[in-house]
Amino acid sequence: MFQSFDPRTDPSQGIARVAQLRERLSDAGLDGFLVPRADEHQGEYVAASSERLQWLTGFTGSAGAALVLASRAILFVDGRYTLQARAQVDAATFDIDSLVENPPAKWLEANARAGMKIGFDSWLHTMAEAAALRKSLDKAGATLVPVQGNLVDAIWSDRPAPPAEKVEIQPIGFAGELAKDKIDRLAETLRKDGASHAVLTDPSSLAWAFNIRGRDVPHTPLALGFSIIAAEGLPQLFLAREKLTIETEAYLTQLADILDPQMLEGELARIAAAGGKVALDPALAAERLRLIVEENGGTVLSLPDPARLPRAIKNAAELQGSRAAHRRDGAAMAKFLCWLDAQKTGSVDEIQAVQALEGFRTTTGADVQMPLRDISFDTISGAGPNGAIIHYRVTTKTNRTLGDGELYLVDSGGQYQDGTTDITRTIAIGAPTDEMRERYTIVLKGLIALSMLRFPPGTRGMDVDPIARQAHWNAGIDYAHGTGHGVGAFLSVHEGPQRIAKTGAQKLHAGMILSNEPGYYKEGGYGIRLENLIVVTEPEPIPGGDIAMHGFETLTLAPFDRRLIATDMLSPAERSWLDAYHRRVLKEIGPMVDGEVLAWLEAATAAL
Repeated sequence: MFQSFDPRTDPSQGIARVAQLRERLSDAGLDGFLVPRADEHQGEYVAASSERLQWLTGFTGSAGAALVLASRAILFVDGRYTLQARAQVDAATFDIDSLVENPPAKWLEANARAGMKIGFDSWLHTMAEAAALRKSLDKAGATLVPVQGNLVDAIWSDRPAPPAEKVEIQPIGFAGELAKDKIDRLAETLRKDGASHAVLTDPSSLAWAFNIRGRDVPHTPLALGFSIIAAEGLPQLFLAREKLTIETEAYLTQLADILDPQMLEGELARIAAAGGKVALDPALAAERLRLIVEENGGTVLSLPDPARLPRAIKNAAELQGSRAAHRRDGAAMAKFLCWLDAQKTGSVDEIQAVQALEGFRTTTGADVQMPLRDISFDTISGAGPNGAIIHYRVTTKTNRTLGDGELYLVDSGGQYQDGTTDITRTIAIGAPTDEMRERYTIVLKGLIALSMLRFPPGTRGMDVDPIARQAHWNAGIDYAHGTGHGVGAFLSVHEGPQRIAKTGAQKLHAGMILSNEPGYYKEGGYGIRLENLIVVTEPEPIPGGDIAMHGFETLTLAPFDRRLIATDMLSPAERSWLDAYHRRVLKEIGPMVDGEVLAWLEAATAAL
């Protein structure tokens, strides 16, 4: 299994650990300390050695931050994790606040006292985060203090060692472009922007630029490291030697000077002292990097990561690989959904469902010599009220049987060398209620609306987000998460800068892969989410129109639960889209299954 079901935290440990941290605050002359859910690379997925927030608080979500003061501690989480945070942390130790509406900077502006000193690890906060914190504390008459050595690390006696997994080369057949050509493109971008160098801090950008993959963080094929790209000359790649084989070292030596990660600060200081103009992405680069450049006389240019946008726009080989991966993943899903329907009601629990699904993914990939390399995230397997916890992770402590008359939400994905998948389906266990069918159909209408959308060049994710919510809003409901996130090519299942959300400011370009996942969550009752991955298509003319329009191609191939569809709520256009989608699922997945699975698939994809 790629996933463990053991509880990873104990809320009761927060009391003692916060007390230990407060002792360190006193010794350091600080009034507070910030503990973000982050590592030096500011990625969503971090190694066990960087799970400081989880160790301190018990909260296991992928986004959050804690502020520990002398007499108060606050955990900040977004809307996806509100219910989860309440269940995982000690309410007597931590208050819970909104990471979106009242983040640490805003909270400190309103609550910090004059003269307070708030400590932070400058490696674990981006330039933008640090600037916002400084601004807020300045208004309050308080000070943001960089701390040498992380205070949590000082009390984390059994902290795991940093990862040192082997790096592998991503073949050109999957990458679609030579690393040398990508690096040349990045260097040209720097010259146009007037930068002498740029620091690639995001391991996804490192993986893309050098056509490498790794295993340093859970479920995402990343090698943790940095690179300094030069406008002129060879890049520097800061990667631990123990991660390299003879083959990968020979390959990378042709592309860059390979240096120990401990040399990054010194090399960046040297470049700055020589008058370097260093591009750093304020949303991704650690504040520590800005301090190094400016303290050594260099100039920081606040510019986007030069690899981020080209990485998000998939080339033909990456799109071909993604389509192939989704066909295999769709066959695995068909086998799983057929299996689940055949089980006696009340005989399967959340863990058994996850185990079965991973088993089908593993065997389906092996059938065509393209095995499952990993899952793309811990499977969300929520029965009944657990499905209402947006990012629920089942453990042996929370495991629940899929009960009669309930809904079962399963959000999962696979990492294959040719593509990354992410799919959510909600399934009726027994007979659903009329309310469940109504809410399910509203969510389905949102997914269909986005799938059918045509839109002009220059459209942003925030512009199309309301399309998926229209049916929700007409019914007086909504969901507390974005409608879609970007997805990488055998990389992170959550990839920026593209996203479909109220804050999605990035323009959508042809080749970008995103999720399409509206939902509805009834606390204590059930959760509904439906998710397909989609790719932005090239603009095409519309008969009689004036402007060529983008659209979306759906990559995911799996039927929706007909038992939950209130067909009278669908318009003729929506029914037509759904019937066409199901015909395509049968056409592409049917040849990959047989026997009872094929019979089940034919029934599941029959026209409404």
